[in-house]
Amino acid sequence: MSYPERPTALEVHHPLPITSAEPYAAPLAPMQPDIEREPVVWVPDAYGRMVPMPKHLAPPPVLATEPRDLSPLPLLDPVAQRLIGGGIGGGVLCAGLGYGAGQAIGAAAGFTSGAGLWILLLLLLLLRAPAARAVSDGGSTVKIRKAVIKRSHFYG
Repeated sequence: MSYPERPTALEVHHPLPITSAEPYAAPLAPMQPDIEREPVVWVPDAYGRMVPMPKHLAPPPVLATEPRDLSPLPLLDPVAQRLIGGGIGGGVLCAGLGYGAGQAIGAAAGFTSGAGLWILLLLLLLLRAPAARAVSDGGSTVKIRKAVIKRSHFYG
């Protein structure tokens, strides 16, 4: 029985850092201290690493949001409660006024058609009653005047 070879350690490659220029090479460009350089800011990229970016291209900073009021709210808004109360109160007021006006008009109509008619007939009969007693059979008015004149003579 043969055993497989033992695995050997893998060689890991460690790259050397790149230098800006080798010491024996000439500089790439002469330095110009007069040129104004734009400010650079460090922002996180998609992987969470910080990368440099010109300040004018950087996204605006995220402002902290204000804390919310988490206290429980009433079931109905107070303004809505007042509007509902006014509507219900106005409806009850109008219903009461309408009912009262209907009762008053109904009583007036009943009085004129019922009791008012009987009162009118009674008044007409009372006003005409004395004239009906003075009427005779012929239909003409007869006035009877009886005068008794008695003279006493005393010859005494």
